[in-house]
Amino acid sequence: QRFPDAHAFAETKAEELEEAIRSTGFFRNKAKNIRACCKLLIERHQGEVPDSMEALTALPGVGRKTANVVLGNAFGLNVGVVVDTHVTRLSRRLALSKQTDPVKIEQDLMKLIPQERWTLFSHQLIHHGRQVCSARTPQCNACNLRRLCPGKIG
Repeated sequence: QRFPDAHAFAETKAEELEEAIRSTGFFRNKAKNIRACCKLLIERHQGEVPDSMEALTALPGVGRKTANVVLGNAFGLNVGVVVDTHVTRLSRRLALSKQTDPVKIEQDLMKLIPQERWTLFSHQLIHHGRQVCSARTPQCNACNLRRLCPGKIG
């Protein structure tokens, strides 16, 4: 592997990391944060990824969304709902939340969805948002939720 651990990321040249993640968008800022994050992982956590929201969000470039992804997928901890652009859009279309702020959307969803399903629910909504309920051209006729959806467009 090109970057097998935090040490490899922290020690690589910025340009090399930028090239490796160029396709993700905002690659220069992300590369800067990845390197800074990995340096702190080494300093504070012996190069290991911590398993708490507080420790993760104290790292450069790590907010609630990223922390929820890491905690849910790497550690199997359902401490929150991942709220990305798809979850935001679908939460509003499906009338699960009227909020626009990701933290408030997350709070609304956490009240509605059983905690043991938070990670899976996030994955399902993201998948549905990518495959069926896209931002510009939702495929309402192909949607399994169309009878329940107050926000159907097509």
